[in-house]
Amino acid sequence: MASFDVIILGGGPAGYVCAIRGAQLGLQVAVIEREALGGTCVLWGCIPAKSLLESASLAVKVKKAAEHGITLGEISFDYGPAMQRSRGVSTQNSKGVEFLLKKNKVTYIRGHGRVTAANSVEVKDADGKLETHTAGKALVLATGSRVRGLPQVGLELNRTTVLSSDDVLVMDAAPTTMAVIGAGAVGCEFADVFNAFGTQVTMIEVAQRILPIEDADCSAELARAFKKRGIETVVGAKITASKVEATSVTISFEAGGQARVLTVDKVLVAAGRAPNVDGFGLEALGVKKSDRGFIAINEKFETSVKGVYAIGDVAGNQMLAHKGSREGHVLADMLAGQPTHPVNYGNIPSCTYCHPEVASVGMTEEQVKAKGLAYKIGKFPFSANGRARTSGETDGFVKIIRDEKHGEILGAHIIGSHATELIHELVVARENEFTVEEIDLALHAHPTLSEAIAEAVLDSMGKMVHA
Repeated sequence: MASFDVIILGGGPAGYVCAIRGAQLGLQVAVIEREALGGTCVLWGCIPAKSLLESASLAVKVKKAAEHGITLGEISFDYGPAMQRSRGVSTQNSKGVEFLLKKNKVTYIRGHGRVTAANSVEVKDADGKLETHTAGKALVLATGSRVRGLPQVGLELNRTTVLSSDDVLVMDAAPTTMAVIGAGAVGCEFADVFNAFGTQVTMIEVAQRILPIEDADCSAELARAFKKRGIETVVGAKITASKVEATSVTISFEAGGQARVLTVDKVLVAAGRAPNVDGFGLEALGVKKSDRGFIAINEKFETSVKGVYAIGDVAGNQMLAHKGSREGHVLADMLAGQPTHPVNYGNIPSCTYCHPEVASVGMTEEQVKAKGLAYKIGKFPFSANGRARTSGETDGFVKIIRDEKHGEILGAHIIGSHATELIHELVVARENEFTVEEIDLALHAHPTLSEAIAEAVLDSMGKMVHA
């Protein structure tokens, strides 16, 4: 048995950041993790998926090499090596997290943790050995989330033909045909990857548009871009039946008043994630859940049990690695008695890394309308941006939604090359309550993609120059 100030159950972005920051502030911290360190983001999400997307981007660009005066011989596209590269990147990042814990003198305990009291965790290691550890100040639940199937329509994950986003990260080859169920960020990213490696992809989405939480203009632009690449998107769909066999899956669905039957080699279920709340002893402890199944917390991350906190995916709000990391940092400061700024859940950027990329912060135009706010739109296409033309990546635009009277940025939406990098100028602007006039005062270098932001700001003020 060992005693610590803080025990953190889960070594993902929320948990390991909380641990490192707590240790920096003088707390004795332990992290309990049953997998390698890094959580879903490093092992089965952000990092390996983005590695594959980088491979997919290169595959697409190679097809256009002749435009740049580069003559290539016979080209083949093999998903297997790209997958192996992505696993290598994932492993490297996980080892990096382990190094950071060691550097900051955080104790890493490998095994499955089960809470036995508000200050006590029982850990079972790979050999079945049990040991108990206690926390004098806080027990932090950072157990993350998991993929889920669609058993209600017969698409329970079987790891052979009905796959999760975890499963496709270790496939040796791209299938000839694939249906992607769900057209959110995960579905769009993997549709992009497999299309680049030669798979005929059909996306099936229950909502009326792909990327349904993003601004409708971005959804429409991405649908157009996907269509040009041969990715079929079916929206407003209802799956009525499915037949899962050893080498194929047949899906019956309705969309637009038409009944369709589709047979594919593989189905990727990308219909969301569920919080990891089972198997950790939380119910016996009395930790309450929200209506949606997440651990219920207050503004200080406190659960219904004194001394027990929750952060990251398991605590709800946006299920994003960067949100969890910020919660971990803020909670560590709180536990160490440091002054803190609360997490601003209204200014967390959303990023989808398909091609073209999609990134946003704040409200969509639909949400602004629903609130009855007076607003103006500024919009600038990348087709009119010199830097985008030089790279041949002219799909997309920047869209700024501003308050009509004061110029406050209500929402910002970017679809295009490097959108996930460009969005942060607008995240900083919103966090510091800059108006569009103040963004306009900042000179943007030429030629850069960021000029599209400057031009969209000018358009919102009726002063756009280059379109």
